[in-house]
Amino acid sequence: MFTGLVSEIGQLIEEPRSSSEGGRRFVIGLSESLAARLEVGDSLAISGVCLTITDRGREWCAIEAGPETLSRTTLNDFEKGTPVNLEPALRMGEALGGHWVQGHVDGILEVSYRRDLEGHREISFSLPAAYQSFVVEKGSVTIDGVSLTVARLDPNLFEVALIPHTLAATTLGLLNVGDRVNYEADVLAKYVQRALTVAGAIPS
Repeated sequence: MFTGLVSEIGQLIEEPRSSSEGGRRFVIGLSESLAARLEVGDSLAISGVCLTITDRGREWCAIEAGPETLSRTTLNDFEKGTPVNLEPALRMGEALGGHWVQGHVDGILEVSYRRDLEGHREISFSLPAAYQSFVVEKGSVTIDGVSLTVARLDPNLFEVALIPHTLAATTLGLLNVGDRVNYEADVLAKYVQRALTVAGAIPS
């Protein structure tokens, strides 16, 4: 479980390479302090994708992603030098400053619009019909592992407002129109929809 509060920006330090059964292996450079918190077998959210650490060193860690994860996320877009948002799994007793984030990406969205203000930025994302019931104005969404509040909602897109800290501390400050991002809906919204569907209150 994660919070959507990014610990730091890491970077791929090698070209991804194929692993067993159609997967891919990624090696990520990160700070010595974050690496010291991690052990082989731990979970690490990488731009919103929950992955298991398979190897680690003083300032790097390696992870592998299977075909299902690769098909649902932007990991196939990654190459050497790609910056990534990093967040270790939430520990018991730590503050939940964002919202409940599983690191289970629902799909890929595209940046539809970007408006630069004085230090701030407004970004709109495409919203396919399959995800529209999960998004509410002033509700929570996760974009590339960052917990965000929906500032405005239209039928086919939603907008978020990014403060200077978020622009500087995450990869969202690098986004341009047409870029692809990992999207995770609020898990509470998904459970509510499932319960209502099973009860027959809404169509499946």
